[in-house]
Amino acid sequence: MVLSAFPGLLGCSSDPSKWSEKKVDKWFDKGEWLNGWNIKPDASVNRRELALSWYHHRDRWEKAFNFLKSNNLSKLELKRYDIDGDNVYAPVSEYLTKDEATARFEAHRKYIDIQYVVIGREKMSVAPLSSKGAVLEPYDDARDIEFLSVDHSSSYIATPEKFFIFFPSDIHRPGVMTDSSSMVRKIVVKVKAD
Repeated sequence: MVLSAFPGLLGCSSDPSKWSEKKVDKWFDKGEWLNGWNIKPDASVNRRELALSWYHHRDRWEKAFNFLKSNNLSKLELKRYDIDGDNVYAPVSEYLTKDEATARFEAHRKYIDIQYVVIGREKMSVAPLSSKGAVLEPYDDARDIEFLSVDHSSSYIATPEKFFIFFPSDIHRPGVMTDSSSMVRKIVVKVKAD
């Protein structure tokens, strides 16, 4: 039958918005989207949102993960690396982790964060945009950031064994100490969301 050459016409779609949860999980677990980077994603990563973004901007994601796998991240200078102009770039920083009282929740509108703690450990908290509370600092378009309070969040420990991805639909609070303040080296690859 002629239609068999066109799987999209028979209900099998390459559009992740139409995928079942099982198909999203299968795509995610296969891990080809990591482009050969051998660090595991944290369980908090929104698999469907990642699949949607990856299929719309595959070239950006491939460049992001290629940068992560092709560099000695513990030796990179502390600066911004332009991977693909403003589409994909990566600031590398070192800082002391903060206590929860001084760390603020943040959100972005233009970029997705791939956050990876290269050295050290910190607590990361994440909440859906729907749990947004008061605006603590209004959105700054030039810096693509706003600071917010949240009604509730979930917390995870970030170590060099795993990475996090935060989408514009995620409010997140990185940089929080686990037991006591300690030095962390982190790379945040910014992937343009549009």
